[in-house]
Amino acid sequence: MKYDIVIFDLDGTLLNTIGDLAASVDYVMRSRNLPEHTDAEYRQMVGGGIKRLVERALPEALAANEAYVDECVTQFRRYYFDNIDRHTVPYEGMCELLGDLQQHGVKLAVASNKFQHGTDRLVSKFFGDIDFVAVEGNREGAPLKPDPQIVTGILSRAGIAPERAVMIGDSGIDIRTAQAAGIDSIGVAWGFRFAEELYEAGAERVLSDVEELRKYLL
Repeated sequence: MKYDIVIFDLDGTLLNTIGDLAASVDYVMRSRNLPEHTDAEYRQMVGGGIKRLVERALPEALAANEAYVDECVTQFRRYYFDNIDRHTVPYEGMCELLGDLQQHGVKLAVASNKFQHGTDRLVSKFFGDIDFVAVEGNREGAPLKPDPQIVTGILSRAGIAPERAVMIGDSGIDIRTAQAAGIDSIGVAWGFRFAEELYEAGAERVLSDVEELRKYLL
């Protein structure tokens, strides 16, 4: 096997979550008589955690008001957690790929900027039969990707050297996280960003679908 551990991003890599994220932000916008956005626009806003998503969705003047942003984030969290899996689905072939990697003895982990409760809930629902060595989302006081802490913590827990690890993600944030942690990275073009962003971030390899990823890893 090429790697002893494969670390996956969640949104846009394992799961297509854009429908529920968009609906939840639009709920906040609508309740405050603010402009809503398209799914395509939201794809460019996600990746930096909930607060950054809300800031990007708000008009510029309101986004500069931290107290207002915090109110919107609280409202978003409440609505999103109650509606987190209405439209969310795994990308085609992903469940099977995870199962095959596990069967071949490869350790698996999730490293996400989504809040921890949401990360746990989605991973449990859609990949409950996978024995992840770590499912890491954003916790209070913990740095977000591209800070490498989330990845180095996973490697330490799994007891695996950086040269035997790879991170897979759909955004430049994931590529920069892997670089900062000293591990390989694979960009995926089926998520929320375009291949150009991944290459610009330093990705040496960008794959177009889950089957192509399977062939590379297995």
